[in-house]
Amino acid sequence: MKTVAIENIGDVDLQIINLLQEDCRLSFNKIASRLGISAGTAFNHVKNLERKGILKSYALIVDSAKLGYSLTAIILIQVESGYLVDVEKEMAKAANVIAAYNTTGDYDIVVITKFKDGVDLNAFIKNLLSTPHVRRTVTNVALDVIKEDHRIKL
Repeated sequence: MKTVAIENIGDVDLQIINLLQEDCRLSFNKIASRLGISAGTAFNHVKNLERKGILKSYALIVDSAKLGYSLTAIILIQVESGYLVDVEKEMAKAANVIAAYNTTGDYDIVVITKFKDGVDLNAFIKNLLSTPHVRRTVTNVALDVIKEDHRIKL
């Protein structure tokens, strides 16, 4: 996907992004009212942001602990040379993985995961270690969640 420089995004676009990050259910009329623009202008800006790939989807932010997923684990994965993309694809498909990053350093991939308990985490780690081309993992369990928020204040 082509990266869009922030310079190519106007003030109205940034304001719309901030509003939608706070409440993705806002109607075009409510966006327009809050920004002092017409609903048609709000509609056109949102559709343009979608077309550019800046607005990728609209999603809820849930409290995973209240849904029973109270265990957060950060897993570092070392991959055999030449197989990074294969392992990345596997991690991206895993249900318990909420974020995956290709990184520099001794480990190639970092995944952030959510589990109901240690039994589920243990099963995930055992499955991960049996995944072809995974050389080594290091797992850190979060003791407390200080901040979890993928929104960006613009």
